[in-house]
Amino acid sequence: MKSGNTGWRRGALLAAALAATALMTACGGGEDAPAASTSNSPTGPGQDAPGSAGPVLSAQAACTALNGVSLPASSLTLASGGVTVTAATLIAADAAGNTLGEYCQVRGAIAPVDASASNINFAVNLPSQWNGKGIQFGGGGFDGALIDGTETVRFALPDDPAPLARGYVTWGDDSGHQSTSITDGRFATNDEALANYGGDTLKKTHDVAIALIKQRYGKAPTRAYFLGTSTGGRDALSYIQRWPADYDGVIANEPALNYTGTRLSNVAVGRALYLNGGAGWLNINKTLLVQNAAMTACDALDGVADKVVSNVEGCRVGAMTVLASLRCPGGTDAGDTCLSDAQIATVKAIEQPLQLTYPLANGVTVAGGYNLMEGALVAGPFTTRDLGTRAVPGNPATTADANMYVTGDQWVKFFITRNATFDALTFDPASPGSWTSRVQAVSALTDATNPDLSAFLGKGGRLILLHGLADEVISPNSTIAWFKAVAARVGQAAVDTGIRFYTVPGMGHGTGSFLPAWNSLTALENWVEMGVAPGTRTVMDTNAGTYGRTRPLCQYPSWPKFKGSGSADAAINYTCEGATGVVQSCLNMPSAVTTWKGGNTSGEELTVQIDPATLQYTVKIDASLQRTAGTTRSGQLVSQGGCTYASDENGARFTLTGGGVLAGGVKPVSGAGFLPLVAFRNVSADFKAVADIYNVNGIQTAVADGSVTVRTGSARLRSSAATWQTCAATATGGFILYDAACANTTKGYIVWNAARNAFDYFVGGTIAAGDGVLSGSLISGMVNGVPVPVILTRSATAYGMNVYATQPPTLPLATGAADGSYRVMATDGSQISADLNGTSLVRNGVSGTLTYNQPVLGVIGASGGVVGSYLVNSGLLIGTSAGRFELGLLN
Repeated sequence: MKSGNTGWRRGALLAAALAATALMTACGGGEDAPAASTSNSPTGPGQDAPGSAGPVLSAQAACTALNGVSLPASSLTLASGGVTVTAATLIAADAAGNTLGEYCQVRGAIAPVDASASNINFAVNLPSQWNGKGIQFGGGGFDGALIDGTETVRFALPDDPAPLARGYVTWGDDSGHQSTSITDGRFATNDEALANYGGDTLKKTHDVAIALIKQRYGKAPTRAYFLGTSTGGRDALSYIQRWPADYDGVIANEPALNYTGTRLSNVAVGRALYLNGGAGWLNINKTLLVQNAAMTACDALDGVADKVVSNVEGCRVGAMTVLASLRCPGGTDAGDTCLSDAQIATVKAIEQPLQLTYPLANGVTVAGGYNLMEGALVAGPFTTRDLGTRAVPGNPATTADANMYVTGDQWVKFFITRNATFDALTFDPASPGSWTSRVQAVSALTDATNPDLSAFLGKGGRLILLHGLADEVISPNSTIAWFKAVAARVGQAAVDTGIRFYTVPGMGHGTGSFLPAWNSLTALENWVEMGVAPGTRTVMDTNAGTYGRTRPLCQYPSWPKFKGSGSADAAINYTCEGATGVVQSCLNMPSAVTTWKGGNTSGEELTVQIDPATLQYTVKIDASLQRTAGTTRSGQLVSQGGCTYASDENGARFTLTGGGVLAGGVKPVSGAGFLPLVAFRNVSADFKAVADIYNVNGIQTAVADGSVTVRTGSARLRSSAATWQTCAATATGGFILYDAACANTTKGYIVWNAARNAFDYFVGGTIAAGDGVLSGSLISGMVNGVPVPVILTRSATAYGMNVYATQPPTLPLATGAADGSYRVMATDGSQISADLNGTSLVRNGVSGTLTYNQPVLGVIGASGGVVGSYLVNSGLLIGTSAGRFELGLLN
């Protein structure tokens, strides 16, 4: 076919063809009444809840109404002294320093039951443009500082907006005590404060946030997520273990889940360093000696010397041999070029797991060691933590002492003995004697090691778990042990369905030689809301000296291995090595014979059926300009790994993604190649379900000469009547903010055709008169409740396909919202990969730069090596460029 341009309007019949193939939106009799509700704005500024009879409040009035609100103790699940909102302030979008949009900043306190305990101070932020969802943030260290919910996602890409700026309600608290230091454990001498820190405060704050959300917007969130790092990661896991119904998805980074084991290990390291007059203490030079020896031995085990040890377990095999090579002659300290026997014992105390003679909560008897001999850094330029500057510690320990010991000392003093002058070096963590029962009681309050996630996973909960293999504060080995325990308890199938565990070489505790950045929240949203589970992802290093280099984010137990050629700074030149077992089968393949309804890029309406037992498929043509309705194509699918399959359709590959979406291809009437298709397990007969304002990408072919034109613009399907309108920037197309009075426009209506399970698509006329020109079909794909309208054009002059994605009314599409790896099929016959990561696009190995919300809200422009315009909707990537249309599915 040859390329060319077709005019936007050339008489009534041609207008019918081009309008149907280009764009769609509701409009009746030339009017354009506001939609009753859109999927982008569940409740706009000051709106009443559906069915409410009260007056519509402004955002200012709605915020002011929350000031002074009180909630009785009975409104919370856990015991408290009641709740008071102490301030509710509307922060204007243009307020100095505000980058979060307009929101109501709510601050308040939850009173304790015990008058000697502290309040729980909380923060809830209510955006005027709410996306219908909420996020709770966990804390850090010993807490004591208010988590105010205005932060960005931990390890987010540098330009990723904070969740509040993306329209989320956000909330957090100070864990029920106040301090200027996150290593201050004094609060733990109070039972209620300790229970709050152990997790009670999380539930109390959650209940308060939900109550305030209902008061502000008239309804609860449609989705709720919990994000946490370190102690906050422990918070996230503790929450879903105790209250599994409250959150749909969780991100737990470097979680301090074996909390008691970590503190016991801290004390064990301190004893190795400081007993016997500090004979085992390592100064900075000796610490660097150990680290450099480990790096020399192991850095290149992953195929490249880059100061990142990726093959941690391969390195562990020879670790003790490397350590022995550092021994001073006779084992006596001879200066900074070697280690004494006591110092070697200290390294082993840091490196090796701490074995306990008694069980902690959930039967745990081991605290994971730190990977000091496998690339973890406790001294040098990549960390601010070290083993201290003196061989005799203070009592209490201070910043002059080993960072690991400081928190252990506080824990012994205030969590266990409740004696501020107790010498923690006299406390034996392996066998604490009379303190054993107290250690176990504290463990029951503070640890998040319950492996039974069956309730959370059983209701569809999803967990992204991430830990740096070079973590020098919270052992990644404890997280690995818990992950294995979860698999043993709930079964590998449940883990594969609901958990993704990523380990990051070179990453310490917010430190290290590799600091990863990626859009984890978008990955979680795609998983929960669209059923698209994250696989291997790409992360970017944010260290100043190596900023911008990328690595694959591998699922445990695999690790990044350099292929041996190409740039060592590019993730594409690495594989994830060391994963065990066979290639995971496709979790998106139904268990019984299933049909999908959709169409292809030549405007043919079709039904696809697949038998998962035999992988036999049939494509039946339901309506077409090219072939007789009822024509079928049958063939065999062959797994290519994951959810991609080879087919008999002239080489077209079929891909299944979450939410019941299928992309593939069908052999044309004649010739080589295939026609890309998209189809859905669920379609709606209710035009109101797809009523909204959309951006549009599409392609059309002129019947007369076969010229191909890509189409872009906007469209509206109206909820008050099954009518539509299209808009384009110029007579030949172009993205445009929808405007009922747009100059380049076409209108029509749709009628449900039950026999074909699709809408008939008419141009011109009215429903009442039935005088429109039948010009194709509308397939109302529904993916987890989100509409994905597909217009299939068939007229005397043109045929083609258009796919729609919602045009945000005010809230921009967040940078990174389309992140992921896509299997892409294009009308030029190519079948390629496209990896989106923040503002970066790699399309079949060629790099481009993405600009979100250009030229209009909801559109993603690509420039550089890849030029085009992309839309995203429910796991679909819809692209147009010169003469080419692309359909991609998240995988």
